[in-house]
Amino acid sequence: MTDPHSISAGRPSLAVTAEPRSAVPIYLFAFYVVFWIVMAIAPHDRFAWFLENLLVFLGVAWLIRSYLRRPLSNASYVLITIFFCMHTLGSHYTYSETPLGFWISDLLGIERNHYDRIVHFSFGLLLCYPLHQYITREAQPRGDWSLIFAVLVVSTCSLFYEIIEWIVAVVVSSDAAMAFLGTQGDVFDAHKDSALAVVGSVIAATIAHFLRKKRAVHAGVA
Repeated sequence: MTDPHSISAGRPSLAVTAEPRSAVPIYLFAFYVVFWIVMAIAPHDRFAWFLENLLVFLGVAWLIRSYLRRPLSNASYVLITIFFCMHTLGSHYTYSETPLGFWISDLLGIERNHYDRIVHFSFGLLLCYPLHQYITREAQPRGDWSLIFAVLVVSTCSLFYEIIEWIVAVVVSSDAAMAFLGTQGDVFDAHKDSALAVVGSVIAATIAHFLRKKRAVHAGVA
């Protein structure tokens, strides 16, 4: 007789390798839904808010699908939730009018509202590790390739977002486009935003690399 356990020998099984689902992501999702609803009430610019949230809808849909299929770690979901909340706050006020950015500007004695810069940097810093974890589980690359791929994905997504902003600026009215772009008169705004996202991802990848090396040493692997 054929051993039923040997039929799928040599093939990775999601049922075996997937981690049990934690309730933490569900709590985080519930918190974010409440936060999003509050921030959806009377935004500063409804059209700009709608444009900013298109990617949120896509991102949340992908996260739900991946959670049901093969969940990430709780740490990854915490990082993702923090970033989504930062983005949602910016979409409510528009990035150039976010009060937190003005508070930071007053604290540092600068004129420009840099909240958009903070979020772009956070995009790389907070989302690099979840991307690394997802790539590791799906493709199982060797060594630090998953971290390198995560940095490349962050760079590509940041560039793609800037292209979307450019297309919107060309298609829609100039007033709505400026609220969405939030350049605040800086002709190099897109370049700086993308650069900050890359810097944030490199920092996160570097931290993840050394933490992995430290765990390997403690485990007696290296």
